[in-house]
Amino acid sequence: MSADKPNSEEASTNPTTPPANPNAGESVTPAASKEQAPSIEEPQATDMPTANTPDPASANPEENPNAAAEPKAKKPAAKAAAKPPGKAAKGEDAKPEAAAKKAKAPAVEDKPFAEFIEQDYIPALKTALAQKGIEDLQIAWSKQKVTMPGFTSEESWAQVKGDWLNGSRHFRVYFPTEDIKGPRAFSCFERVSQPSTLEPFLIDERKIDLDGLVFYVVQRLTAQKWVTRN
Repeated sequence: MSADKPNSEEASTNPTTPPANPNAGESVTPAASKEQAPSIEEPQATDMPTANTPDPASANPEENPNAAAEPKAKKPAAKAAAKPPGKAAKGEDAKPEAAAKKAKAPAVEDKPFAEFIEQDYIPALKTALAQKGIEDLQIAWSKQKVTMPGFTSEESWAQVKGDWLNGSRHFRVYFPTEDIKGPRAFSCFERVSQPSTLEPFLIDERKIDLDGLVFYVVQRLTAQKWVTRN
């Protein structure tokens, strides 16, 4: 046996020979890769790009549909439309003065009796008879008992008294209850006589108003041929 060949037994027992690597042939994963590696217990999303899907932040959205699109700029909020001055918004309560203007004025016939006679009836009656040629009319109203042949009232009645033609012609409009919608009567006479009858008027009218009360007197005196104009 040649002295140059090492003894196999010596080689196997030589303490200076390094032992075989038990992990030989296994791959070793770097620590950085372990930190980026997904968990095997549950799916997790990472920001590491893959071979098929590039980084969405740096990819061109026209070439890669997975690229992140640029956020759209927010449109400025539209300014609230200002209400035009002097106009209230729909649903708001109208101003008290506006509501007062829209309120319907009360009818003159709804006034107290004395106010209606003095402020409305007598002026309207005098104007209407002046248009018929009676220019010297003296007209007023008072309360007194009605006295005529065969009739005497126990109570005073409100009377609108008209006198003209130097006091030679007269007419009376009677309101026994001081209510224009209550009983009404009329009489006319000349100086040489006294009222002999009471004529009810507007008994078929459902609505008693200022125009009707004036029209009846003008119509009755026209029928008496005491007015000169038609």
